[in-house]
Amino acid sequence: MSQTLPRTARLEARIAPDALGMVRRAAELQGRSVSDFVVEAAREAAVKAIEDAQILRLSMADQRIFMDAVINPPPLAPALERAIARHPKVIAASR
Repeated sequence: MSQTLPRTARLEARIAPDALGMVRRAAELQGRSVSDFVVEAAREAAVKAIEDAQILRLSMADQRIFMDAVINPPPLAPALERAIARHPKVIAASR
């Protein structure tokens, strides 16, 4: 993905010499600067980390269990039924 916004922030990091050598070689193989290579690699890692945190992946068996619970929900617990009945009164009283 090409960078279209102006770069105004700076990022600094310490890196082991052998790791820097690998990064330089990888950037060279892609015809990019080390800075461009590192920025894009960090962006891709950030996107993946965010997706991993926000996307719930279920096995087929878990998907079936989830859908069964949505389609055929269990009966409400008595305490939840009482809370639902009490809710309009509590809201009206707080106004």
